[in-house]
Amino acid sequence: MAVFRSLHMKLTLILLLLITSLMAVVGAFLTTSVTSFYIDTFYEQMNGTFGADRQEFVADLRSAAAQEEGAAAAIEDILEVNAGLLGIDYRTRNYFILDGETGAYLLGSADASALPRDPSANLLTARNAVAQGDETVVGDQSDITAAYMDVAVPIMGGSNAFIIYILDNKETVSNLNGELFQIILQALFIGLLISILLSFLLSKTMVGPIEKLTVGAERVANGNFDSELPVESTDEIGILTGTFNEMAGVLQSTLAAVENERNKLDTLFLHMTDGVVAFDHDGLLIHCNPAATDMLQRTVGPDATYNELFGSVYPFADMLALQRPNYAEGEMVVGERTLELYLAPFSDQAQGGVLIVLHDVTEHHRNEERRKEFVANVSHELRTPLTNVRSYAETLRDAGGDIPQEMSNNFLDIIITETDRMTHIVQDLLTLSRLDAGNTELVLSRFPFGEAIESGVRATALNARQRGHQLTYTPTDSLPLIVGDRSRLEQVMMNVIGNAIKYTPDGGHIKVTAGAGENTVWMDVWDDGIGIPEKDRERIFDRFYRVDKARSRESGGTGLGLSIAREIVQRHHGSIALVPHDGPGTTVRLVLPIAYHPGGEESRPPSKP
Repeated sequence: MAVFRSLHMKLTLILLLLITSLMAVVGAFLTTSVTSFYIDTFYEQMNGTFGADRQEFVADLRSAAAQEEGAAAAIEDILEVNAGLLGIDYRTRNYFILDGETGAYLLGSADASALPRDPSANLLTARNAVAQGDETVVGDQSDITAAYMDVAVPIMGGSNAFIIYILDNKETVSNLNGELFQIILQALFIGLLISILLSFLLSKTMVGPIEKLTVGAERVANGNFDSELPVESTDEIGILTGTFNEMAGVLQSTLAAVENERNKLDTLFLHMTDGVVAFDHDGLLIHCNPAATDMLQRTVGPDATYNELFGSVYPFADMLALQRPNYAEGEMVVGERTLELYLAPFSDQAQGGVLIVLHDVTEHHRNEERRKEFVANVSHELRTPLTNVRSYAETLRDAGGDIPQEMSNNFLDIIITETDRMTHIVQDLLTLSRLDAGNTELVLSRFPFGEAIESGVRATALNARQRGHQLTYTPTDSLPLIVGDRSRLEQVMMNVIGNAIKYTPDGGHIKVTAGAGENTVWMDVWDDGIGIPEKDRERIFDRFYRVDKARSRESGGTGLGLSIAREIVQRHHGSIALVPHDGPGTTVRLVLPIAYHPGGEESRPPSKP
């Protein structure tokens, strides 16, 4: 059956059917035309012989019929004489002289066996005409499918009545049609051979370019757009080939653009910090980028489903029912992370699905909590000194001159102290604000790192002696010059040493050590004080965060010193952090790069020697 699906064979069969049908129609038309012509010729000949133009011939027949003796023989003689006029050939066409009343055979060019077995309609009509005295020629047409042609001519003379019956058995036309049929078959055979040859040539001419187009289409389907089909003609096939080449070029450009966009999206999904997960119309996974896998804290395999991952957030059927650009929002907690979800259908068609964008808002929530805590701390830190100032001021106002001068001076000293405390808080907040906004310019210079440490130790030595602490620092000659803002870095050093003095019980020990690496310098401040619990170590540099709030306020701290220190150190691309400490107390390490590089990465603290 595959053979008949070939375009070559289809064209060949079409041409063969066309030739066969044409020859069949021509054969049928010729056969019918020959038969009709023969019949028409027969009746024209009979009507011309016995018609009005041949009155003498008919009169002779009537005269012969009127004879008393031998009338039938006389009529036979006349018919024999005019046999050629009647087309009598004694084989296919004969004449018969019949009794006009009974239709009995009297004489003829053939015997009675040649007559039809049943009298024809023309013969019966002629007998009726004789009975009525009518001499009209009966028979001027014949059915083309009839087996014979006949004419009945009533001839009456005197008391005698005869019927001259001319019968043609159509053998001539049958033989002619047989010969014609043979000729048509021969012509059909030759025509089929020629049509087969021409059909192969024609189909080759027509199908050849189509086959090339098919091969080209297969190459395009396989992704090969490099080869262009040659245009070999200017007809419809040539136009189609040219259009195909243009289509292939446009398709190549379109696929290249689509591939480029897909690569962009793949790169975007691969490296974006937000998670992206897509599901098809059946809820099966289509895409999941690495960020989403990290946020979900699980392996998302190709057999993962929407209901398995996000069914508890928003029903899948309701998600598909949304009309773009509508979308849904949700939130889910995975471990210690809080994820914000944006869900939207990406197509209204049956081949669409659902796209989910995951945003990690854990840090945002933490920052929000920190902001609230910061505002609360600022309010609390300012409220306490303001309350004290207001209380002592109201006491002085209400007492008038009754309060002793010494007590009045003490009250004023407290007011001044609390005012200084608020001033320090506001100054520290302004410093942090400038550092956050990047409005604080560093005054850079090259200075000895060791001298800066000594300056910080000297500035805090008096406070240490007042608390009975043993503050030690052994200078080393290996510390190089560094580039930075010396005053701000000394502020950081004093803050760290001051915290060690402040949070170490009286009579404690504070040790300051320093060293240098290949590209960095470091300073450690070690104490044997109260230490910092493990749960508070990560937040020790947060603003207003205190491990022991009551003791911090007693010591006059604002809770902003380490936050400011961290901001200053980070501006120098260094680091400040707690490091492992043996025994009670704390060790804080400050690490700074030797050379300042604006916009550079923070230096990592080296291992302690």
